[in-house]
Amino acid sequence: MTHNEAVENEAMENEAVENEVIGDVDTIEEDAVEGVADVATLEEELRAARAEAEEYLDGWRRAQAEFANYKKRQRAEQQRTQELANAALISRLLPVLDDLDRALATMPAPLHQLSWSEGVLMVKRKLELILEAEGVEPIETQGEMFDPHCHEAVTHEELDGYEEGEIIGEIQRGYVLDDRVLRPALVRVAKAPISSLDEREESGGVESTVDDE
Repeated sequence: MTHNEAVENEAMENEAVENEVIGDVDTIEEDAVEGVADVATLEEELRAARAEAEEYLDGWRRAQAEFANYKKRQRAEQQRTQELANAALISRLLPVLDDLDRALATMPAPLHQLSWSEGVLMVKRKLELILEAEGVEPIETQGEMFDPHCHEAVTHEELDGYEEGEIIGEIQRGYVLDDRVLRPALVRVAKAPISSLDEREESGGVESTVDDE
């Protein structure tokens, strides 16, 4: 083999190796491109899965919040229903307490020492304790000024020693249940004497005359 032939053979071998290397590089690049595409696809799928999971989680949270609010409303409604039922029952017991009060108030003194009289007093006290335990309290009237929210005026009377609007006496006791009026107290209310009204009118007339001057 001549020198030129040897050189040509070597060049051909080098070219073959180069072509093989180039082919391998192309293959690697193609695989890399495909790998990048697969990674991008996986990342997109992962983002979609995360978004879907977050949507499901938000829906679950909303459902939990709505259920909690529903339970609160149910408890409030049940409590309200129970309070109304208690108030209705207590209102039906108040006339019984009134009857016991009247019976004891009109009972002659000699009869107070009898055993059955003491029994009536005991029943009255037990009933009062039951009402107190339920939160029932009597409405104060003695020495109080008339309040239309908890008092109901039966009469308006001129009486010395009382201010206008002051309660003179109680005809029927009123009661409240947890600041709610079950029954207003029936009361007698003082009003200003006619002479006092005349004096006020005259005083007002004098003042208006002075102002006019």
